[in-house]
Amino acid sequence: MAGSWDGGNDLASQSDDSYHFDRLHIEPIYDAFLCPLTKQVMRDPVTLENGQTFEREAIEKWFKQCKESGRRLVCPLTQRELRSTELNPSIALRNTIEEWNARNEAVQLDMARRSLTSGSSEQDILQALKFIQYICQKSRSNKHVIRNEEMIPMIIDMLKSSFRRTRLKALETLRIVVEEDSDNKEIMAQGDTVRTVVKLLSNEQSKEREEAVLLLYELSKSEALCEKIGSVNGAILILVGMASSTSENIVAVEMADKTLENLGKSENNVRQMAENGRLQPLLRLLLEGSSETKLSMAEFLGDLVLNNDVKVLVARTVGSSLINILKSGNIQSREAALKALNQMSSHDASARILIEAGILPPLVKDLFTVGAHQLPMRLKEVSATILANVVSSGYDFDSVPVGPEQQTLVSEDIIHNLLHLISNTGPAIECKLLQVLVGLTNSPITISSVVSAIKSSGATISLVQFIEAPQKDLRLASIKLLQNLSPYMGPELASCLRGTSGQLGSLIKIISENIGITEEQAAAVGLLADLPERDMGLTRQMLDEGAFQLVNSRILRIRQRETRGSRFMTPYLEGLVKVLSRVTFALADELDAIALCRNHNLAAVFIELLQTNGLDNVQMVSALALENLSQESKNLTKLPELPSPGFCVSIFPCLGKPTIITGLCTVHRGTCSLKETFCLLEGQAVGKLVALLDHTNEKVVEASLAALCTLLDDGVDIEQGVHVLCEAEGIRPILDVLLEKRTENLRRRAVWAVERILRSDDIAYEISGDPNVSTALVDAFQHGDYRTRQIAERALKHVDKIPNFSGVFPNVG
Repeated sequence: MAGSWDGGNDLASQSDDSYHFDRLHIEPIYDAFLCPLTKQVMRDPVTLENGQTFEREAIEKWFKQCKESGRRLVCPLTQRELRSTELNPSIALRNTIEEWNARNEAVQLDMARRSLTSGSSEQDILQALKFIQYICQKSRSNKHVIRNEEMIPMIIDMLKSSFRRTRLKALETLRIVVEEDSDNKEIMAQGDTVRTVVKLLSNEQSKEREEAVLLLYELSKSEALCEKIGSVNGAILILVGMASSTSENIVAVEMADKTLENLGKSENNVRQMAENGRLQPLLRLLLEGSSETKLSMAEFLGDLVLNNDVKVLVARTVGSSLINILKSGNIQSREAALKALNQMSSHDASARILIEAGILPPLVKDLFTVGAHQLPMRLKEVSATILANVVSSGYDFDSVPVGPEQQTLVSEDIIHNLLHLISNTGPAIECKLLQVLVGLTNSPITISSVVSAIKSSGATISLVQFIEAPQKDLRLASIKLLQNLSPYMGPELASCLRGTSGQLGSLIKIISENIGITEEQAAAVGLLADLPERDMGLTRQMLDEGAFQLVNSRILRIRQRETRGSRFMTPYLEGLVKVLSRVTFALADELDAIALCRNHNLAAVFIELLQTNGLDNVQMVSALALENLSQESKNLTKLPELPSPGFCVSIFPCLGKPTIITGLCTVHRGTCSLKETFCLLEGQAVGKLVALLDHTNEKVVEASLAALCTLLDDGVDIEQGVHVLCEAEGIRPILDVLLEKRTENLRRRAVWAVERILRSDDIAYEISGDPNVSTALVDAFQHGDYRTRQIAERALKHVDKIPNFSGVFPNVG
């Protein structure tokens, strides 16, 4: 083919190509074919009155210029004046030119065919493709010629060329060849052509991606090809990525979006788009499609995995429509709607949208309806799941009507119905309905109504029995519910657990399972921790069942890092410590409790737990446990046995010498140890408790101060207790607690401690010069409760702010 195409022409622009191909003639050109004005072969020759022939467009332009410039009308060739602008078509000449063009184009087309065969240079191939573009743009009938000459497969083969310019030109040529030609598009649908074009969408060259998407857009105008494009693995995913890209050029993004719009004519494609994050076509069909289409789209939506942002979009767009299907659709439609709504309800924001759209009344109705119109159990389970999801969203359900008489979810009869269902359905629905109650009891606004309804229904025992359920999810839901209820129904729950039916043992077994730390374990230990700590019957049973030993062993394993951490580590450890502290409330009543604390050195355990920084509840509970233990120290310390005086000393006491016994606890006046008598001094706990007086959590401060106050209590050597606090540098932190007045409980406790401290004359003298302490005591004297005012008065007397003879209150020891 060398020398067949004029290689001197610029290949860059389409207009240059047209000019080039207009002048590339195989047969010789005749002068009569050329327009005198344009010097180009005429397409629509016309003759003037003087017999001269021109291209119609050119001579009309000449006449217009003459008129606009005010010149006389003359023939541009002879310059003689014309009487008329009438133009007569030269049909014979036009036919001759067309025949001549056709012969030339036929030869050029044959040249192009041969250039597209193997062995041609890249330059010849590019020229051939440009010629095909030229003749197809020149006349739509030439597209049929290209098809009949079987050149489309040859162009398609060029898509696999190793030359980028060739692939680009082939894509461009195919787009022109198939434009507005359904027959040519059918040929493109054959074989793996569409797959090849899709593959080019992933090319690293942006221009190639742009040409590929332009071709796909043209092909997507055919419904048959829409299915074909969608069937290519990854095609829709790539197009969705391009349409949402911020790095692609704007043409590619726009064409990808338009291509996807066309592909949306196929439901299969719509499903693929939805799977790849483009939900709008599916939602549109769900809203506007036929009944069958709506059902199909709803079913598919229910099977999709949606991210949270998409759930919000879907809920806003079709939530109301799906809820309406729940109210009036047939079983199949309601099932599809329920599954789709289940997807949306699993995210708090979209769940709230569904609540506002009115999802609660039909859900509640479906759950409670029995008889001929009731839902199958498998769908009731979905309804229960949705209800559990929306309840966990934190909405104010006290204000949302769900029944015909304006009942809400926390109305007594609604709760009674839920409790009835829980007792009379299968485990799956029971679990979801228990989760509904968990959600309602998580809210401080609605929990009191739920507690009241549970009490009036007498369902407490039934709820406790679920602790022994074999299904883990069911057990977890029941334990979480009971944990929420325990602050309001502690005595009732403790009474149920004290029975012989085994629920307490089941809880202990769950807590002690050696499987890491699970949510169920954290909830189980939290439930036990929240039960009334002074219920001696429950404590006795826990002692009998070895609960405290198991709990202590779990704490030690966590402290020794033998138990791997999890997101439930903190609530689990907090619960364990609180359960273990329970035994310290029984020291005065249960000898076994004292023995347990001694055998396992629990005082040392709690002292160590004081240092778990960042776990306020652990520190607070440990300090409370140490307070209980320290209060027993004065009862457990071994007082020294003094030797009996001799005969002479008994008659003449002045002859005797006082017996000096060393090694005694100065505060408790006897033999103490941390393990046997729980002495804070022996356990070196005083400094650790003093350090916690500066804690930001008032409850930790209050518990630590209470433990320190046991060193100043009646029954111990108060003066020595003050001395111990001085050595631990604890006086000033206690005074600071008084000055800060953070809570009324803290002030009451601090006033008591300061009064005891001020019984030391030296300290009283030193503090009397501190006006801030005096002011704080005066404030407590004026505004505290009756007991605090009494104690504050005595403290003020110690610093000579109130004369000793001016007692306002009777003396209280």
